[in-house]
Amino acid sequence: MARKFLYFVAGAIVLVLLAALAYRLFGDRMMRAAFVPTAAFQAAPKVAADAYADPAMWYSYPGKGPTDPSLWVPEGYQPSGAPPAALFYIHPTTFLERSAWNAPLDDIEASERARLFLRAQASAFNGVATVWAPKYRQATFGAFLTDRADAEKALALAYGDVLSAFDRFVKDIPADRPIILAGHSQGSLHLTRLLRERVAGRPIVGRIVAVYIVGWPVSVDTDLVALGLPPCEQAEQAGCLLSWQSFAEPADPSLIFEHYDQTTGFNGAPRAGSAMLCTNPLTGIPFTAADADANLGTLFPSKDLKSATLEPGRVPARCDERGILLIGAPPELGPYTLPGNNYHVFDYPLFWANVRVDIARRLATYQAAHQTDKSQ
Repeated sequence: MARKFLYFVAGAIVLVLLAALAYRLFGDRMMRAAFVPTAAFQAAPKVAADAYADPAMWYSYPGKGPTDPSLWVPEGYQPSGAPPAALFYIHPTTFLERSAWNAPLDDIEASERARLFLRAQASAFNGVATVWAPKYRQATFGAFLTDRADAEKALALAYGDVLSAFDRFVKDIPADRPIILAGHSQGSLHLTRLLRERVAGRPIVGRIVAVYIVGWPVSVDTDLVALGLPPCEQAEQAGCLLSWQSFAEPADPSLIFEHYDQTTGFNGAPRAGSAMLCTNPLTGIPFTAADADANLGTLFPSKDLKSATLEPGRVPARCDERGILLIGAPPELGPYTLPGNNYHVFDYPLFWANVRVDIARRLATYQAAHQTDKSQ
């Protein structure tokens, strides 16, 4: 399983890397030609009302056993045998084709990449949570490179699947079970909409331990209020949001800000100039700094890509004034980072052990508060 974990370096990243390099060298025209579908979006029906009652519609699901990719752990760790919480995890973009605007649910390559991201990301939570990770008809990578209406339709179709899966998740878990929400990249984009439509202002908000909106910008000024939960201001705080985007130094996040500054926030105001929420995963507190000795473990691939080791004390982190998480000199994770020293794909692996400790702390706070409530 460790061998398969590292295929996310060789498989999921390489095409995205080449695309980003092409963008730098030849401009957005070539990038769009390579990845944006030329055919018109084809409307598809919603999934059946009971579709996600089928365990086959989930990459990770209670009872899948050793075939569950979220149960992967590095040496020295074990997933919990009886986790108290439930995690709803939305994987990032793994469909890179231009043959369609949305991934078929049975696409072999996209599905395998999704499983590999589960090993690299969702596994950080398996010490305290059972992971529920749905298959969904994700928008293709090219949908993020164009302003065509077809791209919005593709994202809406993908979100519809996520929404159906979440509703099933809530229906199937016990009514008093703590909930953790996490996503990455496209998954985090869908998570922000899910928060607005299914969590904010509803009773379920009281069951949320923490929300990890990683690899997608969240404006402090224009987005946070609409999401229904405050940012995590303390390492032990529960019922709050975390978000970060990782860059080594010297960092060039201009590609992110060029788009971000042209968009409108959830409150209807422009995002231009506003800071993005930056939680330092080494401290659990936004807009802070920590030396590498605070890093409890980064997942490093071996040179032959056949194994992964967890190495502490290798990667520092500090938030800059606009909300980019800076990780110092580029860590030796191989030549698979994106231009501008963007470590987007490694947002979770860089801080794998700290994320594991972070969610355990927050769950302990949540449990203590709810135990107190029951006793009164």
